Amino acid sequence: MNFDARIPSGAVKILHKLKEAGYEAYIVGGCVRDCLLGKQPSDWDITTSAKPQEVKDIFRRTVDTGLQHGTVSVLMREEGKLCAYEVTTYRIDGAYEDGRHPKQVTFTPDLSEDLRRRDFTINAMAYNPEDGLVDLHGGREDLEKRLIRCVGDPKERFGEDALRMMRAIRFAAQLDATIDPAAWEAICAMKDNIVHVSAERIRVELEKLLVSPRPALFALFVDCGLAEHFLPEFLPCMGCTQENPHHQYNVGEHILHSLETIDTARLREELGEEAYPRALKTLRLTMLFHDIGKPGQKTVDEAGIAHFKGHPEKSAQIAECVLRRLKYDNDTIRDVVHLVATHEERFPAKERSLRRAMSSIGAEYFPLYFYVQQADALAQSLYQREEKLARLEELRELRKIILKKQCPLSVRDLAVNGADLKAAGVTPGPGMGELLKRMLEDVLEEPSHNTKEYLLRKYC
Repeated sequence: MNFDARIPSGAVKILHKLKEAGYEAYIVGGCVRDCLLGKQPSDWDITTSAKPQEVKDIFRRTVDTGLQHGTVSVLMREEGKLCAYEVTTYRIDGAYEDGRHPKQVTFTPDLSEDLRRRDFTINAMAYNPEDGLVDLHGGREDLEKRLIRCVGDPKERFGEDALRMMRAIRFAAQLDATIDPAAWEAICAMKDNIVHVSAERIRVELEKLLVSPRPALFALFVDCGLAEHFLPEFLPCMGCTQENPHHQYNVGEHILHSLETIDTARLREELGEEAYPRALKTLRLTMLFHDIGKPGQKTVDEAGIAHFKGHPEKSAQIAECVLRRLKYDNDTIRDVVHLVATHEERFPAKERSLRRAMSSIGAEYFPLYFYVQQADALAQSLYQREEKLARLEELRELRKIILKKQCPLSVRDLAVNGADLKAAGVTPGPGMGELLKRMLEDVLEEPSHNTKEYLLRKYC
């Protein structure tokens, strides 16, 4: 692997200057792992034998990021902009008293001591152009074997920071890897320690798993008992059977399958690289919650067929509660809750029906709505699957026609506004709003009616 071609010029300069000043310096951790995987890292961390003040003395522009833990951010200009690199002194961590931070750290001149404190072998490798890869714990071999293994005793590593238990599962999902048996045993034994981790940090790990290539490995959170602490609402789903021809899995299994049936290739192509990450996050969260309210809504009729009336609304309520508990932003909560609440909406593949659906559901939620229904159908049984998917393709084509025609879909799209109505003698107030809604109903039925002359003549 050609590391040197991947390391950005700013990081190369930092390594060179530190060595020139008589210190050791390496890129370390995730960026080394990603290089070995053939990926271009987004973050570059540097570890050095130089102490924080010595780093500050060498470089002109620095920020005191975390001096107590030995970290200084060094600012380097690259391609006309300033880029920050975290430079951290080799250190030995003392006892962890809060399940995250060591009570004290001791700086050390020994790289091996610094690598020994890291979480997993795949994150405990270092590199510089002169010495090459420094791999004291078999990280490269574990990476090749797709194995998530702790550095040293798993119970010690998880005792230092309980979030590492979630990170182990997240890395397994990202790398399509397995978790070392000793690490898995420790996770199962220490799962209750996750209560000491903040909701914000849990949210980050959950989200990284959900947008990974293997989001269904969320099941590991359930299997080891971690989920009961941060998403207990999911647990009843795993025991809720679905005696219905449309389903072949229990509710939990269906949800897990639906996470992986989102058409990510099409989504990326349709929305573009800039919009793709947020759309994928929204869709994966939607699928995680879309049926989570089913267990409480289950009934079975005389024929033995299960029904889940009202489950979209119940699932949306649960989704909002959990997302707020995990400190999600308001935009994400709004979008996910709305998609969950409307995911069961069905209508004929006709232009008039789709116009009305886009108006009621919200045109801005299309085409994500189609991806939700497609993923849902692909995670169900084969019963009527082809018909369901064919209908969605028809609707996708009809949506293109509607957008091309610029059909009015909301009050904002009407050829008249409040000022026009006031000029026509309509008194401002609730009545004016109701009048605009009636006009919208008219033009949704027949878009050609969306002219100022027609609307004012008929309704004023």
